[in-house]
Amino acid sequence: MLHSSRRAFLGASVAGLFAGSAFGVDEPAIPASKFNPAEITFNPSTLFLTWQSDPTTTMTIQWIGTRGETPDTNIYYAPAATSDWWWAWNKKAPILKPYGQTDFKVYRAELTGLHPGKDYLFRIGKSSPVWRFRTMPAKSTNEISFISGGDCGVNPHTVANNIQAARQDPSFAVIGGDLAYENGRSADTHLTFLKNYSRTMIAKDGRLIPMLACLGNHEVDGGYNKPREKAPFFYALFDGLFDDTSYATLDFGEYLSLVLLDTGHNSPIEGEQTHWLEDVLKHRESHPNVFVVGHVPAYPSFRKATAEKGKEGTGTGEANRKHWVPLFEKYRVPVVLEHHDHTFKRTKPLVDGLGDDNGVLYLGDGSWGRQRAPQKPEKLSYLAASSAAYHLSLHRIQGEQRYHLALDEDGRVMDVSHTAQRKKGIAKLSD
Repeated sequence: MLHSSRRAFLGASVAGLFAGSAFGVDEPAIPASKFNPAEITFNPSTLFLTWQSDPTTTMTIQWIGTRGETPDTNIYYAPAATSDWWWAWNKKAPILKPYGQTDFKVYRAELTGLHPGKDYLFRIGKSSPVWRFRTMPAKSTNEISFISGGDCGVNPHTVANNIQAARQDPSFAVIGGDLAYENGRSADTHLTFLKNYSRTMIAKDGRLIPMLACLGNHEVDGGYNKPREKAPFFYALFDGLFDDTSYATLDFGEYLSLVLLDTGHNSPIEGEQTHWLEDVLKHRESHPNVFVVGHVPAYPSFRKATAEKGKEGTGTGEANRKHWVPLFEKYRVPVVLEHHDHTFKRTKPLVDGLGDDNGVLYLGDGSWGRQRAPQKPEKLSYLAASSAAYHLSLHRIQGEQRYHLALDEDGRVMDVSHTAQRKKGIAKLSD
């Protein structure tokens, strides 16, 4: 069993010291408490938000800690617009769950019955700062934006991209696998990732930016074809959404659906997961914005898509292309977010691997904190653009249009693409 010390947990590791100020960027502001600052004695360094059910009416608050750090772990929360809100708290007790192979605990409280599209304030007990979050709207009446990326880690490039992500004021971030690179074994590495996220993924008004994620090979001890128990840290945080399987969907009203897949790490691509995927996509044909998120790409930009002679079936993304791509095309999925190759890539709109105006757009390829030099578009017929850069993607949904911006760690726009609303037949896409 791993036993990270309490002192090491509460202290700042070297990797965890990379904060916004290290890059000439001010730290995001925490909203001022209505209480005496001397009363603020508990400020968990791993606090973050996520969802395990309806993002329009719920919010899940989590942090990692040890028993006895604060005498009151209840979550006190109220609408931010409430007059004299500091006297009008609701209260929710967290549940405690094991955190991987350590003595630490995950403290989790799912707040339910919230109002859509509203800001809330909350604190932990009576001795923490006051934080802010926002529920998702019930309907897509205004612009909605979110961040995606993958292959993060705990280095300065990861933190720089965290800061750029927060600057875009997104509703949430979705990370397509390989969050911390702890390989299912290192609690210290995983905790450092959470500390960095907690410290930097904060909007200017103090709103905490929720994190969603799917499984990658570096969440799993052994990488591929391993049981759920080999990804202890991932499920310690996200088993509320991935309760029975390693793949899941999250619906935001009827205007946005995220389909989060497991590219062969705990569950095979073929068989049960593929049958589930077809059912999920079929029942969301009327949803205007369906984003599929996975780790290993169907259309890689660095690794070889086809296997060497005598090693058939081992090319990157071969199983995806065989079992999943036909479903993306059949059910008019407009955008698939891919990772794993540590590059930036945008494919052409594709049908059966060939450029087609009515095809599916594949974006990636996972270089939030890892980087490689990709293949050039002239060498891979399905690529439209590629480059070596630490980057994240900003997705903006505006009425019947979707815009996808790739930003590097310095905030420069690397690429812009556009996907129109889904029409009858396969999705209509354009650059």
